[in-house]
Amino acid sequence: MPGEFSDEDDTIEPQTMRGMDWPCLHQFCVFMENRVGKLHELLRKLERHDLRVASLSLVDSVDFAVARLVVDHVDHAKEILTLGGHTFTEADILGVQLPQTSQPFTEVLQTLMTAEINVHYIYSIPQVRSGRRAAAIHADNLDQAIIVLKKAGFELLTEDDLQFDGDFF
Repeated sequence: MPGEFSDEDDTIEPQTMRGMDWPCLHQFCVFMENRVGKLHELLRKLERHDLRVASLSLVDSVDFAVARLVVDHVDHAKEILTLGGHTFTEADILGVQLPQTSQPFTEVLQTLMTAEINVHYIYSIPQVRSGRRAAAIHADNLDQAIIVLKKAGFELLTEDDLQFDGDFF
């Protein structure tokens, strides 16, 4: 009967994590003292372990700073930050390929504003695999923002788009 639970035939399928093709990026927010050399120390630790920081934003105050980082290998970065004793949080953000127009940020933000989606913060991703600029966006309704941006024809980045095969200059 509907609504009844039976141990025999009813199974609950496990939910899987969003994969590498999910149109979001993973961001680390690393908390640190606002002291000379702390940011350098953090970035040196990540880059020394063959991680590429695809984007970086820094928020500071008198006593502390928060480095928002998007990296090319999330699991490896999480391991390094954890083993290094860093205090950090993680969040999903949107990576939006910027259109090649005279007002690319305005176009993206206009689309989100029209759908009444609030943007908490935005920063640049200088270059991804395509060679074009992109924006990292933290919005209050991520799932709705994905739908709205895709419907408007914007390309959303995946973690796979941050992978590079060649050398860096």
